[in-house]
Amino acid sequence: MSSMASKIKAYSVPLFLFSLSVFYQLVVLPRSFPASHYDVLGIKRYSSVEEVKEAYDKLSSKWNSEAGIPATSDFIKIQYAYELLTNPLWKRDYDIFGIDEQAHIMDKINLQHAGESISGIDLPLLEATTFDLGFHTFNEFTSQEFAPMFDSSKPWLVLVYSLGSKKCAQFFSSWIDITGLLDGVAGVGILELGELQLAISLAERKPTGKFFFRNGLPSLVAFPSGCKASACLVRFEGDLSTDAVIDWFATKVLGLPRILYYSKESLGQNFLAKSGPHKVKVIFFSKTGARATPFVRQTAKSYWAYTSFAFVLWREEDFSVWWNAFEVESAPAIVFVKDSGVKPVVVHGMVNNSEFLDLVEKNKQQELPQLRSATSMELGCDARGHSRAGNDTISWYCVILAGRLGPELNKLREIMRRIQERLSIDSESSEADKEQPLALTGAFKGKRLTFTWLDGEAQEKYCSYYLHSETSYDTCGPRRDLIDVPKLFIVRYKRNASEDDIKVDTKPKKIFNVFEDEDVDPASQLVARYNGSDEISQIMLWMSEIIRDGDTRNLPFYRSKTPALVPEDSEPIWSRGAQSIFSKSIGIKQRIYNNISRIYDYLGDPRIGPILLLGALMSFGTIWLIRSQSTHPTQASQLSQSNAKVSDDTKSVCM
Repeated sequence: MSSMASKIKAYSVPLFLFSLSVFYQLVVLPRSFPASHYDVLGIKRYSSVEEVKEAYDKLSSKWNSEAGIPATSDFIKIQYAYELLTNPLWKRDYDIFGIDEQAHIMDKINLQHAGESISGIDLPLLEATTFDLGFHTFNEFTSQEFAPMFDSSKPWLVLVYSLGSKKCAQFFSSWIDITGLLDGVAGVGILELGELQLAISLAERKPTGKFFFRNGLPSLVAFPSGCKASACLVRFEGDLSTDAVIDWFATKVLGLPRILYYSKESLGQNFLAKSGPHKVKVIFFSKTGARATPFVRQTAKSYWAYTSFAFVLWREEDFSVWWNAFEVESAPAIVFVKDSGVKPVVVHGMVNNSEFLDLVEKNKQQELPQLRSATSMELGCDARGHSRAGNDTISWYCVILAGRLGPELNKLREIMRRIQERLSIDSESSEADKEQPLALTGAFKGKRLTFTWLDGEAQEKYCSYYLHSETSYDTCGPRRDLIDVPKLFIVRYKRNASEDDIKVDTKPKKIFNVFEDEDVDPASQLVARYNGSDEISQIMLWMSEIIRDGDTRNLPFYRSKTPALVPEDSEPIWSRGAQSIFSKSIGIKQRIYNNISRIYDYLGDPRIGPILLLGALMSFGTIWLIRSQSTHPTQASQLSQSNAKVSDDTKSVCM
């Protein structure tokens, strides 16, 4: 018994593999290949419609006699198979892709007519599908039109559908909404299964070679930007609702940021206070609580360096709160919150995409814009760039108010905004030259003068470069005490037109003249600091004198290397790539179901049984060989010991 138990233990692995292969072949594999509707009619798979009708007529001819009447369940199966396989669209979908979306009807009718005669069953069992697209037209792909889709780099969302699918007909109302929401953001198109070659290229393939759509039809397939092959497409596997599809496409495929909703309690603390002081706050008031559209999310991503976006659900009981805060009287509305103390810009009513984009472009800057790494070129306050007036402008000016964030800086920012507002009004008036200094008004009107402010604490090196003095620490860098002294200065930029055409010497530098040839900014810079009072008239007079001197006097042409402005914001999460962000529209249950479905696909592979059997045979042979080799040395040692004993006995007899 002990030797038998040891043998069973030694061969446990091959026995287990052999049992598993038998179980797979006899139990698992047959369930993976259930009887088809062709088997119900007793004909071979993929038979023609005429052969299906002949088989049905042959079976129905037996039902005239009492003995030939089938059971209710058998009749329902036969009738269902006949109706399915005689409809050209249903038969095509079933034969090629295994689509049988009305199979649940058999169970339903069986429950309704259990134990009854087949004469009480209403025929036909299945209803033909009708598509009513109304006046809507869709971009429908064909084999000839599909390839040119990839000529552009924009992403695409493709709906794969069948004219014979009732689910597809019901989904088209949602598809109309999805198409409208993706307008201007991505391309959309539809593909009918009749375009067989294209449909097969977008379908998945089982290990058996069968093409299928995992969740049936309709099926949504996305091509991210730059994707030009089926290997990089993304399939939607969530709930087929407009909100879920749009959120999945915008988040996972386009890599767009989500815009959160805030309440009256959390808006100030979690949004306004945490958004950077350099950003304009864009607040949407919505009555429905719907997500931000992909176009709004695309705009939020494009203007991320300038703006922060938030949504608020409008409630009538909160009217007084929003009216006192932003003068919002109803929803929908969009509010642009700019500088502290500046009246917000409020737009009531619905706006289309182009109008919304114009609003954001117009209001992306604060009234007194902040000088930052993202805005220096656009504002014309960078020695590496050009004036706002154009590349042909030789000299231009930038008035910079530097200081740490606080009451003192806010006070001077308000003064600079008032000066800027006065010049804006006067530049449109024909009497401007009489009311304001001519040089100042002319430079501002000609876009050669820009007003901006600088965060001296965040931009310590840049601030100290222009305000290099014994007291610059009161303005630049982190606070050392309670003293904050904002400083105002003006920078004159000037380019030498003749030097712009000089070619750069690309020869390698020698070790002893590396520092002599250090790169410098192309425009020269001269800085004038203001040390007067806070009177607007005095400041404007000072600026006018600086501009007049800069335009008329032959001042030194001095160039240097300006320290780079430090970026205020870290890299946003969506810039890491669309595939790194997973859409929450696909829940945990759905993900588990998808993983189980993929495992189930491989269980239907008929190669698994033979592989398990081969593994059992190989492990059996290996174990037998090892055991036989360990047995032979033992027998040989026993034989040698017996021979030695006989030899010793022989010697003792001779003695």
